[in-house]
Amino acid sequence: MEISIYTDGAARGNPGPGGYGIVMLSGQHRKELAAGFRYTTNNRMELLSVIVAIEQLKNPGMNINVYSDSKYVVDAIEKKWIAGWVRKNWKEVKNPDLWQRLLAVMANHKVKFNWVKGHAENAENNRCDQLAVKASYGPELYIDGYYEQQNPPKFGIKDYKGKKA
Repeated sequence: MEISIYTDGAARGNPGPGGYGIVMLSGQHRKELAAGFRYTTNNRMELLSVIVAIEQLKNPGMNINVYSDSKYVVDAIEKKWIAGWVRKNWKEVKNPDLWQRLLAVMANHKVKFNWVKGHAENAENNRCDQLAVKASYGPELYIDGYYEQQNPPKFGIKDYKGKKA
């Protein structure tokens, strides 16, 4: 079975409140997912969107086509940058927690990454962007604990209600 996954991430302020949006398609089935975070980055949301989408799959061995407007995500996999990061034990790599989580969820599937131009003619990518931005304004935003621990905000974030992801 083949699954098409469209993903996008957003952050207002970068870092700042952020969110991800996902559209998953398989045959006649469609699933949309989104979540917001109180303090994170665009790249983290781009990565997390792919991870969360793949984690939704119940059966191993799926053929997955991921469509993302993030060169950061697509090139890291398709140009095999990630292999070098693993060899160097993640030294000087941003977001190692998410890259390691991505590798773990990809291990059970056949995943191909495809770059799409953002904010262009791709309806599913545009839908993901809408979902991600809307999620970043949510009334209850998750806490990106790893990021906040590594990069404490320089301003108060108590205005954002947080919950553990």
